Amino acid sequence: MATITFQGKPLNTSGELPSVGSIAPGFSLVSGRLQDVSLATYKGKIKVLSIVPSLDTPTCAASTRIFNQKADNLENTVVLVISADLPFAQGRFCESEGLKDVLPLSSFRSNFAEDYGVKITDTVLTGLMTRAVVVLDAHDKVIYTELVAEVADEPNYEEVLVACKDAASN
Repeated sequence: MATITFQGKPLNTSGELPSVGSIAPGFSLVSGRLQDVSLATYKGKIKVLSIVPSLDTPTCAASTRIFNQKADNLENTVVLVISADLPFAQGRFCESEGLKDVLPLSSFRSNFAEDYGVKITDTVLTGLMTRAVVVLDAHDKVIYTELVAEVADEPNYEEVLVACKDAASN
């Protein structure tokens, strides 16, 4: 269990992020076409898992826009924006924002939040996922993690980009 804050008040998660150097847990998430997608769907690609509470919040929306801008410059990389939002809402958000370089995926019918240790277990946010980033190399090895200490803050984009570029050059 990790402790982070939301508006300065502590809250807890269901576990810990996968550790750097480990093989990422498999997952099944739902695409905008209501199809199940798994880690194997992106085999051979570097994967940025941008985990957010909801695209219907200012910080989640901002980080998704920024990852969309940065994704275009990343070699052999896919940016997956993962939230508990329904696929329809994710699709509307990306369409209205003109976002084409990130892939929204919904955890609404999976154990992703528990398997990745990001499910919030207390406070008014219980059941949502906290903000985190996990970068996987082309072989699904965890090469970078960030559990954002304050849910309302954005992740460290530069460190994520460095991890992706390092993975692409190896």
